[in-house]
Amino acid sequence: MIVAYGFANLLQSVAAARTTVHHTFDPGLLLRLAGHRTYLIGLACQVVGFVLAFLARRDLPLFLVQASVAAGLGVTAVLGVLVLKWRLPLAEMVLLVLLFGGITALVLSAEPAPSRQLGTAGLVGLVAALGVFAGSGFFAARLRGATGSVVLGSLAGMAFSAAAVAARPLASADSAEAFARDPLLYLLVAHSVVGQLLLGLAMQRGSTTAAVAAMDAAGAVPAAIIGLLLLNDRIWPGREWLAGLGFLVTLAAVVGLTRYAEPQHHHATARDREPTAAGAGVVPAQAASTGPRSETTTSTGGVGSAGLAGRRRPITRS
Repeated sequence: MIVAYGFANLLQSVAAARTTVHHTFDPGLLLRLAGHRTYLIGLACQVVGFVLAFLARRDLPLFLVQASVAAGLGVTAVLGVLVLKWRLPLAEMVLLVLLFGGITALVLSAEPAPSRQLGTAGLVGLVAALGVFAGSGFFAARLRGATGSVVLGSLAGMAFSAAAVAARPLASADSAEAFARDPLLYLLVAHSVVGQLLLGLAMQRGSTTAAVAAMDAAGAVPAAIIGLLLLNDRIWPGREWLAGLGFLVTLAAVVGLTRYAEPQHHHATARDREPTAAGAGVVPAQAASTGPRSETTTSTGGVGSAGLAGRRRPITRS
């Protein structure tokens, strides 16, 4: 599961660099991304990760599964080093070790157990949350810069968190018929689509670090709390401290790796173009917003776009 999400992050990052910035809550962004073969391959990896995560939620607590999904960013960093020749500073090596240690602590502390059902009140809550996330995203899509990244990233994380909450009891369905008739299935799909769109918009606002950090915090923490309070998520007696420590270390390592996991060849492309834009009397940001977008193939095999392209990297979660 972690490896599948790591591959998905890397492949979708390349496709995202070729996509025009959207400033409205427009589902057409997902269609534009789907026009890239690289994105579709990454989406296939995401589906594999999603299925594995869904099966894991049948018996494993959400604090473990959601932290593992977020840990896919560590795999993205390793793949970047092996495939795209990214540099691996000592700080990032330490973060990867901490990430591995945090996930190990969560595995040792998590007690497998079937989920409780949410009931009518839980279904109503998920429906209301969907309306809140979509409605808030409609207005938040007008925000730009780091503020837009944080707000949209947080909304995306909460939508993915709600999808995980729906998936936990849904995974315990007794038959295919019961699975197809369960309203949680359609709430899971709806929250995932809204989250995907919100995250795509967040990644286009110029601060990947802020967007992904906000998404990881907003996505992992609420699901973990709801799982422990309402869904029968359990911790082995006497290991509560280990679960808490592992969760905090994992989340901190993922947030720390966020900055490093941005495609480094995109930043190099943006730096190479700055002198040209300056010589023309136009700052890079203006060139990206007013001039035509051209694409060049980099030495690492990725594709960079002028101006802000190197800062767009939708990461999909569920």
